[in-house]
Amino acid sequence: MIRINENYTKLVSTYLFSEVARRVDEFQKSHPDRRIVRLGIGDVTLPLTPAVVAAFQAAVAEMGKDATFRGYGPDLGYDFLRKAIAEGDFRAHGAEVSAEEVFISDGSKCDTANIQELFAVDIRIAIPDPVYPVYVDTNVMAGRTGPWRDGRYGGVIYLDCTEDNGFVPDPPRSRVDLVYLCFPNNPTGATITRAQLAAWVSYARASRALILYDAAYVSYIRDESLPQSIFEIPGSRECAIEFRSFSKTAGFTGTRCAFTVIPKECMAWDAEGGAHPLHELWSRRMSTKFNGVSYPVQRAAAAVYTPQGLKETRGLSDFYLGNAKIIRDRMTGMGFPCIGGEDSPYIWAQVKMDSWKFFDLLLDKAGVVVTPGAGFGACGEGYARISAFNSREKVELAMEKMEAVASELRE
Repeated sequence: MIRINENYTKLVSTYLFSEVARRVDEFQKSHPDRRIVRLGIGDVTLPLTPAVVAAFQAAVAEMGKDATFRGYGPDLGYDFLRKAIAEGDFRAHGAEVSAEEVFISDGSKCDTANIQELFAVDIRIAIPDPVYPVYVDTNVMAGRTGPWRDGRYGGVIYLDCTEDNGFVPDPPRSRVDLVYLCFPNNPTGATITRAQLAAWVSYARASRALILYDAAYVSYIRDESLPQSIFEIPGSRECAIEFRSFSKTAGFTGTRCAFTVIPKECMAWDAEGGAHPLHELWSRRMSTKFNGVSYPVQRAAAAVYTPQGLKETRGLSDFYLGNAKIIRDRMTGMGFPCIGGEDSPYIWAQVKMDSWKFFDLLLDKAGVVVTPGAGFGACGEGYARISAFNSREKVELAMEKMEAVASELRE
């Protein structure tokens, strides 16, 4: 008989954002006349910029002509985009990354989920809490964890991110093999300093561990003292992989383009201690399981690195950071302490009650949707993630609606 992968039965029954959507849908059906403002999911609202659209359209036109039509593209990405990324996102900031080390994909969520296929099932993994759920769930699916009990999976080393450590975890005292880090952080909006990141690189090198560094929100950093890439840290090329996306940088959530950087020096080991370049393993995996991102999408992504594209996409992140400032300032004024929202599009608000209760109360009283912190892990209890990805009008409206019932939200 056909059997299932029983690791799937260990998963908490409902994915966080699916549960949020279910509750909102039920509320809307029961209150069809109520207007709902959504500040929960991290989906962009501004359209693609003119430079990106022009490149996209020109590439589509090429696909309609015999002389310029293209079929299957390179599995790992077109050289024009890989070179633009290596120069614009890394070498321009002092990080030595070559075009050959850049792998183009259709999303960072996919890459951060799929990369764990390269590693043994019995490795020890360390994951921050609170955390983007995909890091945890994909390791559950692979069989690296025990069952869910008391709000956490057995077999995982959780790195508590709390107010006491500024929501930036220190390396653990015990030895681990694989570490997930995300900065600017989703969900907390916290950022990591160069010294803090250097401590993690030192730990990884000493432990022969690997850091999976998710930098999907790097375009929101305005503090020039903060690292733009883990590869700015000496020694990181031996022990780190970095993930980035055009989704929040250039509005590609519906267009789909991202990339992963794996330095050629980055190694993992087999049971006999033999070293294997992860660059080669990921290349093999991608060429086997992926047919590449479409040519028009890659041309559109490359337009981000033109002078006009850089100016326009900077304007996108400036706009959302403006939203974030409004949210942070007004939430603080309502008596909810916040972090994030300065070098990040997310605001992490301390709501001082059960986070799902706050979610339901806010939806009922104000018709505003946020994401309950408990959905990101045990350390997220008592917090809510608020997304700046919306129109200015809707952000202002959401804050007005919340201010009108602020006393009830603090009950």
